[in-house]
Amino acid sequence: MARHSRQPRESAGDGEGRGPSHRWWVLGVIGLAQLMVVLDATIVNIALPSAQQDLGFSDGNRQWIVTAYALAFGSLLLLGGRIADLVGRRVVFLTGLVGFAVASAIGGAAPSFEILVLARALQGMFGALLAPAALSLLTTTFTVPKERAKAFGIYGAIAGAGGAVGLLLGGVLTEYLDWRWCLYVNLIFAFFAFVGGWRLLTAGRPADRPKLDIPGTLLVSAGLFCIVYGFSTAETHAWSSPQTWGFLVAGAVLVAAFAWWQTRAAHPLLPLRVVLDRDRAASFLAMFISGGGMFGVFLFLTYYLQKSLLYSPISTGLAFLPMVVLMIVTSVITTNVLVPRFGAKPIVPLGMGIAAVAMMWLTRLDMDSTYFAHVLPPLICLGFGLGMVFATAMNLATAGVGPRDAGVASAMVNTSQQVGGSIGTALLNTLATSAATSYLVGRRPTPGVVARAQLESYSTAYWWSAGFFAVGLLVTVILYRPGAPHPHPVEEPEPVRA
Repeated sequence: MARHSRQPRESAGDGEGRGPSHRWWVLGVIGLAQLMVVLDATIVNIALPSAQQDLGFSDGNRQWIVTAYALAFGSLLLLGGRIADLVGRRVVFLTGLVGFAVASAIGGAAPSFEILVLARALQGMFGALLAPAALSLLTTTFTVPKERAKAFGIYGAIAGAGGAVGLLLGGVLTEYLDWRWCLYVNLIFAFFAFVGGWRLLTAGRPADRPKLDIPGTLLVSAGLFCIVYGFSTAETHAWSSPQTWGFLVAGAVLVAAFAWWQTRAAHPLLPLRVVLDRDRAASFLAMFISGGGMFGVFLFLTYYLQKSLLYSPISTGLAFLPMVVLMIVTSVITTNVLVPRFGAKPIVPLGMGIAAVAMMWLTRLDMDSTYFAHVLPPLICLGFGLGMVFATAMNLATAGVGPRDAGVASAMVNTSQQVGGSIGTALLNTLATSAATSYLVGRRPTPGVVARAQLESYSTAYWWSAGFFAVGLLVTVILYRPGAPHPHPVEEPEPVRA
């Protein structure tokens, strides 16, 4: 290697390690923070029935416990990523941790529905600071290709498996403690991540800091808010409702205006150099599509296990564990062995195809299905496919990005997954509800018929999820460059001022 010195090189960037062993401790801190953000999108789902009974809110208001988080998180991620580039990734990372912990404490102690919704929105806001800062710290810490592949394999597994871990942890906490612990548990995660981040991450801020694009920030934040809100309201309103299509149209117009403005802004919020690279664009789209399909299956398979097979919350969480384990193993092997040898072009499309097969396999589930014979095989298949997609896409989405753009590029990864998950969940839920309603037309609503209608709704959601992954296969096989990746030269970290 070209660079040798007698002493470990001090970090030039916010998160770069002070030595080989130090970098892996940094990965542990970053991974813990990312796990906290990702699992929070699903851990509350398990707690919702208990929270509803305790606080007495209606079924119509129930969705806002989930939607408030998604709205704040999805609409503010790009701004959070740019703030990390402007202020410094270490201070934004630590601020996000503290804010997320405080919001979780408020939610856990919430005496009313309104306070709980406010706390969830605050969680989403601080999560939008924390998530891109964490990924950009990883990007600037691991620049050696072999180490980077291993680090992103682990990080991708955490990001992909966090939703399933949330289901398991939510089940354990709800069943053995109280639903409020599904929020209080974040204080434990945040404490250890904060102590580790305070001790391990290097202070500093960019010397050549980009300026904040205020018009672009307003356009994209409002646009993403309208899109996520529009799809969220589609769960309770008809697609023909002005409240649904009005927000969707407004969101599309605002995002289009944002894209136009980025070509003219002196200091764009999302520089075109970040998104116009083929591999990077393919990775963003892969995260968007797989996010929609993955969150959908978590939702509907959870309902199937609890409502059709009568699993307890903790049993439901345990049912997802084999998928999580396989996803982690596959992520590490993919980024360390397969992608350096074959490139992303065969790997990510193959993962999409395997995930599509898993979703089609799930359509065969019925009232007589058993876990080991009928549920576990497609779950293993899905874990294998998602493990090939997530780590590879996250790695290539941030490869070669200069330190001044690391935050916003990392935010695009999280934005793609979060907005894809929000849209996918709302769309699949609407389609599933319509399928169940159609099945009941002309039939007496006996318990058996209602149960069959639910199975029909789940099957419809699985078929559409399979369609998502099939589209992902087509998109990624077209966009990814063939052959083993030739690492982009990663710019040297920018100078910092104390």
